[in-house]
Amino acid sequence: MRRVEIKNLRWRDVDFLRQSLTIRRSKTNAGLRSIPMNEDAYSAILELRECANGFNGTAPQHFLFPACEHGHIDPNRPMKSWRTAWRRMTQLIQCPVCRTCQGPGETCRNADCGSPIDEVKSPLAGLRFHDPRHHAIMELAESQASDSTIMALAGHLSRKMLEHYSHIRQDAKREAVNVLSARVPKRPEMRGYDTNCDTKPVEVGSAMPQVIEKMVGTRRLELLTSTVSR
Repeated sequence: MRRVEIKNLRWRDVDFLRQSLTIRRSKTNAGLRSIPMNEDAYSAILELRECANGFNGTAPQHFLFPACEHGHIDPNRPMKSWRTAWRRMTQLIQCPVCRTCQGPGETCRNADCGSPIDEVKSPLAGLRFHDPRHHAIMELAESQASDSTIMALAGHLSRKMLEHYSHIRQDAKREAVNVLSARVPKRPEMRGYDTNCDTKPVEVGSAMPQVIEKMVGTRRLELLTSTVSR
């Protein structure tokens, strides 16, 4: 899903029975679609639902990601930005000694540890919010999913846009054509050029030539009739 699609999700767009999400606002007309949820996505929705119960934000018109200013949550308005939260998440590191999660710094914030952490980098450093969507589309492109299925899930309007996201699919195409090379039949062996062997290849499994008698008349090759066939 795109950023604008996630921000404008309301609880009326969540089908708990069929475990699917309905996108009603998107970047393009092709973005208006229904997306089935896998187990991870469905578990995340249940967690959001439990959190929304704490501030009575589970009405059908309420947003899944409500606006929050100065500690006040307004479920009737969508969240404008999560830039600060995303930055903190992608900069989060773990002390290699005491395993305490914290922001970047020179020493561990754990008073009992104090180990240097200035060279420790977050595994999510440089991750953009749009990258997971890009990665998901590439994973679908590498799988057995058809182009129409990927376009329906991603909300693409044209095949050209799909190729823009799934450029790594070229590796899968290369593997496919390599299979053709593996299926090329083995070249037949030659008997040689001496007087006892001819120069024609030996075809394995081919029948030996046989003389068919009584097929030729006095003048020409007889027509294939029922009598001749018998």
